[in-house]
Amino acid sequence: MAFKKNYSFIFGAALTGFMLIFAITGYFWTPRDPNAIDPANKFLAPSIEHPLGTDNFGRCILSRVIEGAGVTVLVAAATVAIGLAAGLIIGGLTGYFGGLADQILMRAGDVVMAFPSILLALVIISLTGPGRYNIIIALGILFIPSFARIARSEFVRLRGLDFVLNAKIMGVGDGRIMFVHILPNTLAVMLRSVAIGFNNAVLAEASMSYLGLGVQPPDASLGRMLSESQPFLFTAPWYALSSGIAIVLLILGFGLLSEGVRS
Repeated sequence: MAFKKNYSFIFGAALTGFMLIFAITGYFWTPRDPNAIDPANKFLAPSIEHPLGTDNFGRCILSRVIEGAGVTVLVAAATVAIGLAAGLIIGGLTGYFGGLADQILMRAGDVVMAFPSILLALVIISLTGPGRYNIIIALGILFIPSFARIARSEFVRLRGLDFVLNAKIMGVGDGRIMFVHILPNTLAVMLRSVAIGFNNAVLAEASMSYLGLGVQPPDASLGRMLSESQPFLFTAPWYALSSGIAIVLLILGFGLLSEGVRS
């Protein structure tokens, strides 16, 4: 890959890095208390004191966007981690060994992927209740089939290549072949899948929070902030723009990064 000429990768990596630093900062520092209510200063326009203005409760929007971005990144990262770990195990085992278990698990995955992920997430959340950890579990489960299918296809492709066949002839065990010989050769494909999965997770978390099923008040969430700002779109447009732009930048950064890795 010619990284010097790969502008999608360069710009995507820079934007992603900036947004990750921005989001992680919220776990250690924010300009003001994100949940501090100040009715006397509600709907203040952006200024030096409040760079992104204040909301309908007088809370600092910049502080809430920083905290909300951190929550979104945490949910997306945990969701992708669950889907990737379980997907690699399931896809690796079924792709390498095949058999009846392969057919059953892949058909089950097809059934899950046949339904809109947001709809299934809504069903799971309605049963378990709202909250960030329930969203992580629900979305993590829904991400497993896609990662498993990608991992399976790579294991099926690689298990028939010469270096794997030579390892079998030399008496190398199945476990070592899977984890030492095959798995490292799947990382390039899985890395692209992780970037795409992170995008989908950010969008899913924002959608669930927008519907009121994600992070609950008073904690900040980009999706919930976007929902709460909707009635004030014309009177205080900075409220909606702040959370909306943060979501767009997160998705754009990882989108460009995945496009750059694929180039």
